[in-house]
Amino acid sequence: MLELSLAVGNYDRTRAIFDGRVAIEGCRVHAVALEPEEASHRAFRHQDFDVSELSLGSHMVATARGTSTYVGIPAFVSRLFRHSAIYIRTDRGISGPADLRGKVIGVPEYQTTANVWVRGFLQHEHGVHPRDIKWRRGGVETPGRGERSPLTLPPDIELLQIPGDRTLSDMLERGEIDGIVGARAPSCFTRGAPNVDRLFPDYPAVEEAYFRKTGIFPIMHIVGIRRTLLEQHPWLAASVYKAFIQSKELCMRALGEIAQLSTSQPWSVAEHERLQRVMGKDYWSYGAEANRNGLDMLARFAFEQGMTSRQFAIDELFAHSTLDHSKI
Repeated sequence: MLELSLAVGNYDRTRAIFDGRVAIEGCRVHAVALEPEEASHRAFRHQDFDVSELSLGSHMVATARGTSTYVGIPAFVSRLFRHSAIYIRTDRGISGPADLRGKVIGVPEYQTTANVWVRGFLQHEHGVHPRDIKWRRGGVETPGRGERSPLTLPPDIELLQIPGDRTLSDMLERGEIDGIVGARAPSCFTRGAPNVDRLFPDYPAVEEAYFRKTGIFPIMHIVGIRRTLLEQHPWLAASVYKAFIQSKELCMRALGEIAQLSTSQPWSVAEHERLQRVMGKDYWSYGAEANRNGLDMLARFAFEQGMTSRQFAIDELFAHSTLDHSKI
């Protein structure tokens, strides 16, 4: 038995791996439930885990450079529309995306996948190019945060580090910046600080309209296997991928079970059925081919935004054995 360390969020779609209902064949798994920021940070900086949840944006940057220490599998454990991720000062004349031009906007990291998607739809849906915004980088709640892997941006992109003793949430509350783009809601927003709100307060309606127009359900995170381990055990990629597929299938089956609810939301089954009508039966799909349009879009955004020096083929992101999954 191969001893395997695994770090991934304890989501409903991964829970069967944590509780043992799904095994990774040939492996004894030591699973650790981590916040995705910590898992990605420890993976890219220290390669702490054999299998880890990874930021897709950071994995794209490393893959384009040929420096990725992990090989991806197309199990997309985190997906989110990100219109909810833009927080603004309401006293700066910002009533829509076009008003972000010339504004000072904070980001925890420029390369996080959420921010790549936000800059992409701002540019392509609203005509606001990344160079139109003055970017400020730092921790949302903890001072001193920087990029998890080195990043060289085009000279027309202004990205400056905030002071090492400051946080973006505090700066937004004090009016020292005009907004924040980030996956997590800043504490000044959740506390109801004056003059702080989302750019899109009714974000579910805006995000559903985006899906109906583009057909894209944005991918945030993938699962990666340490390259050195995969070189020793080439069979591992397909086996890990199969386990994540099985765990997700158990989750989706539970979401559709009306006899007893798998969540604490009283109409979760009805919402699951509605999402299947709007987004398709397998709306949380795994696999590179089923998600090629979204993956290609994100790769194009990363290239346009200067994060990658070349437009690479999506198949470079993943272990080849996961691109040709067996069928019965």
